[in-house]
Amino acid sequence: MDRPLAVMARDYHDRDTTGRHLHDRAQLLYATQGVLRVTTDAARFVVPTGRALWLPAHLPHAVTMQGEVAMRSLFLRDDAARAGPAETTVLVASPLLRELVLAACAEPLEWDVAGRGGHLAALILDEIARAPALPLGVPEPRDRRLRRLAEALREDPASPLGLEEWAARSGASARTLSRLFRHETGMSFGRWRQSLRLAEAVALLGRGVPPARVAAAVGYGSASAFGQAFRAAFGVSPGASRGAAAGGGAGSGGATRAA
Repeated sequence: MDRPLAVMARDYHDRDTTGRHLHDRAQLLYATQGVLRVTTDAARFVVPTGRALWLPAHLPHAVTMQGEVAMRSLFLRDDAARAGPAETTVLVASPLLRELVLAACAEPLEWDVAGRGGHLAALILDEIARAPALPLGVPEPRDRRLRRLAEALREDPASPLGLEEWAARSGASARTLSRLFRHETGMSFGRWRQSLRLAEAVALLGRGVPPARVAAAVGYGSASAFGQAFRAAFGVSPGASRGAAAGGGAGSGGATRAA
């Protein structure tokens, strides 16, 4: 019987990847342990423990694991997917949503619509609808020069090079690169780099790295400057974000189930 919501529980090792694929249903990607790095044609997303990524149906994407990952995925039928956003979005996963997902993993494949499985599904959809969104998506440029620049900054987000220095390395003028950044990502180079740095910071915090070390690793001159930028973007301090990730816990393995 076709249920409006199905759950898949699967564990992965560090650097495992799903390869590029898509699903007929909308998907909520969630990890009770580890960090997910998700790539779409339009952007790249960092999803640490305590966060979830909403993916619309039929959207090509690839997932790479950072650390040992316990992935718990929800697949939502079109009518159930109305609870989620219209676009790919990183959401705050409440402690209640975490427990509901884990409970759904224990339900039988054909759960009782009028019983516990149905109640869990209704609560899950309500929690998804209430979940706040987070700016953890970094737009993906298409121009080959910008892509090389973007890859270099992902390898070293603390790089102090400005647009003039990157222009000299890419064979294009700083003015051209600036225009391309705005056209392809909707952001200035400076704002795009800050988005990248903060996303990488969230990934490091999700792995338990202390905030002071994270600040230096992503290019902030001081822990206070990093803390101010982080709070402005996410509404919490780096320490609180690290604590939320540490408290996520790890789930048990399992198979695909409906819930």
